[in-house]
Amino acid sequence: MKKPTIIIGKKQIVLTCMSLVLCGAVYLNYTLSGQQGLLPAGNDSPVADTEGDLPQPNDYGAAELVSGSAQSDYFAKARLEKQTSRDTAVETLQSIIGGGDLSEEEMVVNAIDAVTLSQLIESESIIESLILAQGFSDCVVYLDGNGAKVVVESDGLNASQAAAIKDIILSEAEVAAEGIRIFEVASGAQEDAAES
Repeated sequence: MKKPTIIIGKKQIVLTCMSLVLCGAVYLNYTLSGQQGLLPAGNDSPVADTEGDLPQPNDYGAAELVSGSAQSDYFAKARLEKQTSRDTAVETLQSIIGGGDLSEEEMVVNAIDAVTLSQLIESESIIESLILAQGFSDCVVYLDGNGAKVVVESDGLNASQAAAIKDIILSEAEVAAEGIRIFEVASGAQEDAAES
Protein backbone atom coordinates (compact mmCIF):
# COMPACT_ATOMS: atom_id res chain seq x y z
CA MET A 1 0.00 0.00 0.00
CA LYS A 2 1.29 3.40 -1.00
CA LYS A 3 1.51 6.30 1.39
CA PRO A 4 -0.20 9.47 0.16
CA THR A 5 2.23 12.24 -0.66
CA ILE A 6 1.52 15.89 -0.29
CA ILE A 7 2.94 17.99 -3.07
CA ILE A 8 3.17 21.69 -2.48
CA GLY A 9 3.96 23.63 -5.62
CA LYS A 10 5.48 27.02 -6.15
CA LYS A 11 2.09 28.51 -6.98
CA GLN A 12 0.63 27.52 -3.63
CA ILE A 13 3.63 28.85 -1.73
CA VAL A 14 3.58 32.20 -3.58
CA LEU A 15 -0.19 32.52 -3.19
CA THR A 16 -0.02 31.72 0.52
CA CYS A 17 2.81 34.20 1.13
CA MET A 18 1.05 36.99 -0.78
CA SER A 19 -2.20 36.32 1.08
CA LEU A 20 -0.39 36.47 4.42
CA VAL A 21 1.34 39.72 3.47
CA LEU A 22 -1.98 41.23 2.39
CA CYS A 23 -3.76 40.12 5.55
CA GLY A 24 -0.90 41.46 7.67
CA ALA A 25 -0.99 44.83 5.92
CA VAL A 26 -4.77 45.13 6.30
CA TYR A 27 -4.54 44.21 9.99
CA LEU A 28 -1.68 46.66 10.55
CA ASN A 29 -3.60 49.45 8.82
CA TYR A 30 -6.71 48.66 10.85
CA THR A 31 -4.88 48.71 14.17
CA LEU A 32 -2.85 51.84 13.40
CA SER A 33 -5.74 53.88 12.03
CA GLY A 34 -8.13 52.98 14.85
CA GLN A 35 -11.86 53.50 14.71
CA GLN A 36 -12.21 56.87 16.44
CA GLY A 37 -14.29 59.48 14.71
CA LEU A 38 -16.34 57.20 12.47
CA LEU A 39 -19.88 58.35 11.86
CA PRO A 40 -22.94 56.13 12.16
CA ALA A 41 -24.69 55.20 8.94
CA GLY A 42 -27.43 57.57 7.87
CA ASN A 43 -25.72 60.82 8.85
CA ASP A 44 -26.66 62.94 5.86
CA SER A 45 -25.09 66.24 6.86
CA PRO A 46 -23.23 67.96 4.02
CA VAL A 47 -19.47 67.51 3.81
CA ALA A 48 -18.58 71.06 2.91
CA ASP A 49 -20.36 74.39 2.75
CA THR A 50 -19.01 76.82 0.19
CA GLU A 51 -20.21 80.33 -0.33
CA GLY A 52 -19.41 82.88 -3.00
CA ASP A 53 -16.48 82.63 -5.35
CA LEU A 54 -14.00 79.83 -5.08
CA PRO A 55 -10.70 80.93 -3.56
CA GLN A 56 -7.74 81.24 -5.89
CA PRO A 57 -5.04 78.64 -5.26
CA ASN A 58 -1.72 79.89 -3.92
CA ASP A 59 1.35 78.51 -5.67
CA TYR A 60 3.87 76.98 -3.25
CA GLY A 61 6.20 75.26 -5.70
CA ALA A 62 4.74 72.02 -7.00
CA ALA A 63 2.13 71.82 -4.25
CA GLU A 64 -1.21 73.49 -4.81
CA LEU A 65 -2.99 75.05 -1.86
CA VAL A 66 -6.76 75.46 -1.95
CA SER A 67 -8.61 76.90 1.04
CA GLY A 68 -12.18 76.07 1.92
CA SER A 69 -14.48 75.80 4.91
CA ALA A 70 -15.97 72.54 6.11
CA GLN A 71 -17.89 71.13 9.03
CA SER A 72 -16.04 69.39 11.83
CA ASP A 73 -17.00 65.94 10.56
CA TYR A 74 -15.28 66.35 7.19
CA PHE A 75 -12.24 64.31 8.19
CA ALA A 76 -14.33 61.54 9.75
CA LYS A 77 -16.38 61.20 6.57
CA ALA A 78 -13.28 61.29 4.39
CA ARG A 79 -11.65 58.53 6.45
CA LEU A 80 -14.82 56.44 6.33
CA GLU A 81 -15.11 56.78 2.54
CA LYS A 82 -11.41 55.98 2.09
CA GLN A 83 -11.63 52.91 4.32
CA THR A 84 -14.77 51.69 2.53
CA SER A 85 -13.16 51.99 -0.89
CA ARG A 86 -9.98 50.26 0.32
CA ASP A 87 -12.00 47.43 1.89
CA THR A 88 -13.88 46.95 -1.37
CA ALA A 89 -10.62 46.82 -3.32
CA VAL A 90 -9.12 44.31 -0.89
CA GLU A 91 -12.22 42.09 -1.08
CA THR A 92 -12.14 42.21 -4.88
CA LEU A 93 -8.46 41.28 -5.00
CA GLN A 94 -8.95 38.47 -2.49
CA SER A 95 -11.85 37.04 -4.50
CA ILE A 96 -9.79 37.22 -7.69
CA ILE A 97 -6.79 35.56 -6.05
CA GLY A 98 -9.01 32.95 -4.43
CA GLY A 99 -10.71 32.26 -7.77
CA GLY A 100 -10.03 28.98 -9.46
CA ASP A 101 -9.28 29.35 -13.16
CA LEU A 102 -6.35 31.74 -13.20
CA SER A 103 -3.04 31.12 -14.87
CA GLU A 104 0.15 31.49 -12.88
CA GLU A 105 0.90 34.79 -14.62
CA GLU A 106 -2.54 36.22 -13.75
CA MET A 107 -2.15 35.12 -10.15
CA VAL A 108 1.24 36.83 -9.92
CA VAL A 109 -0.18 40.07 -11.40
CA ASN A 110 -3.09 39.99 -8.93
CA ALA A 111 -0.73 39.29 -6.04
CA ILE A 112 1.45 42.24 -7.07
CA ASP A 113 -1.65 44.46 -7.19
CA ALA A 114 -2.58 43.31 -3.70
CA VAL A 115 0.90 44.05 -2.35
CA THR A 116 0.91 47.47 -4.04
CA LEU A 117 -2.45 48.29 -2.47
CA SER A 118 -1.24 47.25 0.97
CA GLN A 119 1.90 49.38 0.56
CA LEU A 120 -0.23 52.41 -0.40
CA ILE A 121 -2.42 51.90 2.66
CA GLU A 122 0.62 51.64 4.92
CA SER A 123 2.25 54.73 3.35
CA GLU A 124 -0.94 56.76 3.79
CA SER A 125 -1.05 55.86 7.46
CA ILE A 126 2.61 56.75 8.02
CA ILE A 127 2.29 60.07 6.15
CA GLU A 128 -0.82 61.01 8.14
CA SER A 129 1.00 60.29 11.40
CA LEU A 130 4.03 62.36 10.38
CA ILE A 131 1.87 65.31 9.28
CA LEU A 132 -0.03 65.22 12.58
CA ALA A 133 3.34 65.23 14.35
CA GLN A 134 4.09 68.54 12.59
CA GLY A 135 1.34 70.15 14.69
CA PHE A 136 -1.69 69.95 12.40
CA SER A 137 -4.92 69.07 14.17
CA ASP A 138 -6.16 66.67 11.47
CA CYS A 139 -5.30 65.40 8.01
CA VAL A 140 -6.26 62.81 5.40
CA VAL A 141 -3.86 61.48 2.74
CA TYR A 142 -4.85 59.87 -0.57
CA LEU A 143 -2.12 58.09 -2.54
CA ASP A 144 -2.31 56.54 -5.96
CA GLY A 145 0.40 55.43 -8.33
CA ASN A 146 0.85 58.90 -9.84
CA GLY A 147 0.41 61.41 -7.06
CA ALA A 148 -0.70 62.34 -3.58
CA LYS A 149 -3.50 64.50 -2.26
CA VAL A 150 -3.36 65.80 1.30
CA VAL A 151 -6.17 67.57 3.13
CA VAL A 152 -5.07 69.34 6.32
CA GLU A 153 -7.04 71.27 8.90
CA SER A 154 -5.39 74.62 9.45
CA ASP A 155 -6.12 78.28 10.13
CA GLY A 156 -3.68 79.32 7.44
CA LEU A 157 -1.07 77.23 5.70
CA ASN A 158 2.17 79.02 4.90
CA ALA A 159 4.86 78.10 2.39
CA SER A 160 7.15 76.45 4.97
CA GLN A 161 4.34 74.21 6.23
CA ALA A 162 3.45 73.23 2.66
CA ALA A 163 7.11 72.45 1.98
CA ALA A 164 7.30 70.32 5.15
CA ILE A 165 4.23 68.34 4.06
CA LYS A 166 5.71 67.91 0.60
CA ASP A 167 9.01 66.66 2.08
CA ILE A 168 7.16 64.11 4.23
CA ILE A 169 5.31 62.76 1.20
CA LEU A 170 8.44 62.61 -0.95
CA SER A 171 10.33 60.73 1.77
CA GLU A 172 7.60 58.12 2.35
CA ALA A 173 6.02 57.58 -1.08
CA GLU A 174 7.27 57.19 -4.62
CA VAL A 175 5.44 60.11 -6.24
CA ALA A 176 6.66 62.97 -8.38
CA ALA A 177 6.85 66.37 -6.69
CA GLU A 178 4.50 67.86 -9.28
CA GLY A 179 1.92 65.18 -8.44
CA ILE A 180 1.48 66.43 -4.86
CA ARG A 181 -1.57 68.57 -4.08
CA ILE A 182 -2.24 70.05 -0.65
CA PHE A 183 -5.71 71.23 0.32
CA GLU A 184 -6.53 73.27 3.39
CA VAL A 185 -9.77 73.02 5.33
CA ALA A 186 -10.45 75.85 7.76
CA SER A 187 -10.55 74.74 11.38
CA GLY A 188 -13.72 75.00 13.47
CA ALA A 189 -12.54 78.09 15.38
CA GLN A 190 -12.17 80.06 12.18
CA GLU A 191 -15.62 78.94 10.98
CA ASP A 192 -17.28 80.03 14.22
CA ALA A 193 -15.62 83.46 14.01
CA ALA A 194 -16.71 83.86 10.39
CA GLU A 195 -20.34 83.01 11.22
CA SER A 196 -20.54 85.63 14.02
